[in-house]
Amino acid sequence: MSSLGISLWVVIVPFIVAFAAGVVQGPVVIPFLRRLKASQTERSYLESHVAKNGTPTMGGVMILLAFFLGTIIYAPSHPKVIPVLVLTIGFGLIGFIDDFLKVVLRRPDGLIAWQKMLLQIIVTTVFCVYLIYYTDVNLELMVPFSGGFSLDLGWVAVPILYFAVIGTVNGTNFTDGLDGLASSVTLIVALFFTVASILLGGELEPVSAAMMGALAAFLVFNHYPAKIFMGDTGSLALGGYVAGVAYLLQMPLFILIVGFIYLLEVVSVILQVGSFKITHGKKRIFRMAPIHHHFEKGGWSEIRIVITFTLITVVLCVLGILGLKGF
Repeated sequence: MSSLGISLWVVIVPFIVAFAAGVVQGPVVIPFLRRLKASQTERSYLESHVAKNGTPTMGGVMILLAFFLGTIIYAPSHPKVIPVLVLTIGFGLIGFIDDFLKVVLRRPDGLIAWQKMLLQIIVTTVFCVYLIYYTDVNLELMVPFSGGFSLDLGWVAVPILYFAVIGTVNGTNFTDGLDGLASSVTLIVALFFTVASILLGGELEPVSAAMMGALAAFLVFNHYPAKIFMGDTGSLALGGYVAGVAYLLQMPLFILIVGFIYLLEVVSVILQVGSFKITHGKKRIFRMAPIHHHFEKGGWSEIRIVITFTLITVVLCVLGILGLKGF
């Protein structure tokens, strides 16, 4: 069998397994979460979101299980998928704890800020140690459009890893605010990393294809109007996946391109909070942050925002492919 044929199989099989696992969970998990009363409570100042009250959340468990099943069958032959699994599931568990506290135990704040940050640092540390001591991947950063040049930052690469991983995870978390938004954007990003892994021989096709299948299945239930939300369980896990696969491919700088929507979302929140504090609440840059709510407040429908942000990601992922070595 040709190498292309092998590459196609390690994409097709994880995708199908994860998609099937995700689709069959829906009719079971959604009613279970309803009975558990693990439902969304929307903020009243978003009138268009009031109808979402009562929609089950914590649907990220569906993504995680489908993703795990689609990936684990290739872990023995593709050991590089293991640290990506560790980071994705690790952050998913943090999100699950936060969701459980908020929607099941009815503690509105869930994990408080320092607890969430501490857990994120711990998970990132496990990933960092695994990457450095148990893989042959170094922390050099491939520079887009450089013809294959990699940046060696020495010891500075370690704190940058923490910043990149935790920043990506929280950017993805902020992107989860409209039906199908985080799912659609990350599905395209996962497609980009699947193609990049094939072109670079990165051996990460199974983990990215599994994420594509898991997200495609989740979108069956998460598209507008959503029957289930992913919650922090899903959004933090997606950020862990993006950061993990980027580092295993030595492509974290590419997140600035293909993950532009994540960056835009988190920067909009930072700017909004900053302007609010500087002006003592008298002035805001956006109608509402994260920025997808700014457009929503301006009259854009959820569907229009999701399609626009997804198409922007498609264009930027094509640009990312062109930025790879040899292109």
